Amino acid sequence: MIGRVINIFRIPDLRNKILFTVALLCIYRIGFHISIPGFDQLKISQMTGSRSADSPIGRVAEYLQMFSGGRLDKTSLFGLGIMPYISASIILMLLGEVVPALRKLRQEGQTGYKKIQEYTRYLTVPLCIIQSMMIMKMFGGLTYAGMGGRAAFMGVVGMTAGTMFLMWLGEQIDEYGIGNGISLLIMAGIISRMPGALMTVWKNADFHVGAATGKYGPGTIIFLLAAFVFVVAGAILITQGQRRIPIQQARQMRGRRMYGGQRHYLPLRVNHGGVMPIIFASSLMMFPPIVIQQLERIKSLRQTGFLSQLQAAFMPSAFTYNVMFVTMIFAFAYFWTTVQFQPKDMAKRLRDSGSFIPGLRPGHRTAEYLETVMIRITYFGAAFLAFIAVVPSLVVQLIGVEWRIATFLGGTGLLIVVSVSLDLVQRIEANLIMRHYEGFTDTGRIKGAYR
Repeated sequence: MIGRVINIFRIPDLRNKILFTVALLCIYRIGFHISIPGFDQLKISQMTGSRSADSPIGRVAEYLQMFSGGRLDKTSLFGLGIMPYISASIILMLLGEVVPALRKLRQEGQTGYKKIQEYTRYLTVPLCIIQSMMIMKMFGGLTYAGMGGRAAFMGVVGMTAGTMFLMWLGEQIDEYGIGNGISLLIMAGIISRMPGALMTVWKNADFHVGAATGKYGPGTIIFLLAAFVFVVAGAILITQGQRRIPIQQARQMRGRRMYGGQRHYLPLRVNHGGVMPIIFASSLMMFPPIVIQQLERIKSLRQTGFLSQLQAAFMPSAFTYNVMFVTMIFAFAYFWTTVQFQPKDMAKRLRDSGSFIPGLRPGHRTAEYLETVMIRITYFGAAFLAFIAVVPSLVVQLIGVEWRIATFLGGTGLLIVVSVSLDLVQRIEANLIMRHYEGFTDTGRIKGAYR
């Protein structure tokens, strides 16, 4: 394995791409330490430090920090991260299913893709302005004397410019580096939280049997390590898992020669939606606790006691919350698969290329079969996503570890890291094999698990 890693740096083109990508990721992390002028960083740290991680606002803050890679204990130029750009991409992707003009652009190939990317950049700007204004309002009373309005203006402009710069960094990685630039930026932000989690475990570790309350004994540490390995292995398996549909190419006589007749496969991913179902479900599940917290300010409603019971039901550790969370993951998994996977178009392309599924008529019957198969495998993919999503809450409840440590045992962040890491390794391996070097495995290229 060491020799194969050394082979990466023997190829000048691949070595330059990796070093260029690492350099831009370092710039990405340095930008989080550039604070916005006018804000009292000490007061912001004190306010965020006193906030409970189980409160609705605390959960929203943790969610934003996960994807931005920064921390809300200080105002930063890169405080918004790349989330406005991702939100704009998702909005245009969904609109592409209902707006004929966008759907037509998607069918035009690379030219249409570039046009959609341009629209995405334009939409990112207003999203950045709206989100940065919300953050400025949250930190409105924590500016230096006489700098309230000016600090807010500099914050909106600075955060918007920071997100646009990160978007440009991602595009540069796509063009001159290796891997998907936006995905690598998100992964770098998530991994940056790992040293803090490891330090927390080390400080609270107690290697004596019968550790005190709040300390992590040998059994707890061994369980955390085993659970991390198990969940990562399962995430890799479900990410790579696919159902292969046999495809037969029709034979054609051209002149005196017979062409076609080859047999190949149509791979259908088990987890076709990726992490999007968890992202959608997590985003929507944030709103009920926040709304309830705002309604509690009304005295007449607070005295009934109903809001207190409702707020307890929507705590992340509550049974009601997790049941609704799992239900929404299943719903969004099927919704996202319906948006992304079009069996009629796929059946039409198979028919036009002279291919067919053995035993099925081309056209409508093939589309029905593909839809049935995708519905079945999406159920197992959604079930795994639901399991991954609730693992952190289970670990917090059963073992009593901190939430930021439990997030590395499941959830959206872990799936993003696994998916992006697999994509990066496969791209590096493809470059090695293309230049007649061995890949990372003895059996050839890394392939998806299938049945």
